This record gives sequence, structure tokens and C-alpha cells, in this order.
Amino acid sequence: MAEHNRLGKKGEQLAVDFLIKKNYIILERNYRFEKAEVDIIALKNNMLVIVEVKTRSSTEFGNPQDFVKPKQIKNLVKAVNEYVIENNLDVEVRFDIIALVNTNERFEIEHLEDAFYHF
Repeated sequence: MAEHNRLGKKGEQLAVDFLIKKNYIILERNYRFEKAEVDIIALKNNMLVIVEVKTRSSTEFGNPQDFVKPKQIKNLVKAVNEYVIENNLDVEVRFDIIALVNTNERFEIEHLEDAFYHF
């Protein structure tokens, strides 16, 4: 596996562990629909929380959250809409980003709630 893929997988696992400690219930990991992949689908207080995980080895080229682009958001919203319909859910939906940066063998984690809105 390529180094950037290993970094991404480690970031996703750290994000899941972080959310579990904050009493989120993890429903899905790597849910796919058409061109979209939703990193984490979780539930907290009857809110469906969609989490995009961005992991970087440094901030030299920008913060991890800066790499979530409008086309990706559009695909995420479409995938989550399908997830809600296929699971017949009646919940509010929130889109979060968990940004991780590897600094000296440890990861700094930033949880951005309501990071972007769906239309």
C-alpha cells in the first residue's frame, strides 16, 4: 500500500476512535454511492453526522480541511441523500470534517462541526 494510503487509513481510524470517545455511534465507514465515498456516517443525539476525514503529513501546502472541494461536497450530499432514503431515516443531517496533521509522530486532531451545508 502506498504511503499516502496508509496515512489516510490511519487518519480514518483515529477519527473513528475520536468520535467513539465523544459518544458518537459509528453506523458506516467508507460508504460508497456512485462517485462518492463517505468516510464516516455516525449518529449522535438523533443527528446523522457525515464526517469527511482529511489527513496530511504537514500543513506545508495548506490545512487538511482546505482540500474538501465543491464537487466533492456535491457528491457527498448525493450519497448521503441516497443513504437516508435507502435506510428510511428521519433525522437531521450535519456535515463535519475531521482534520488530522501528523506532527512529530503524533496527530493533531481538529473536529469542525457543520463544516459545510447541503443545498
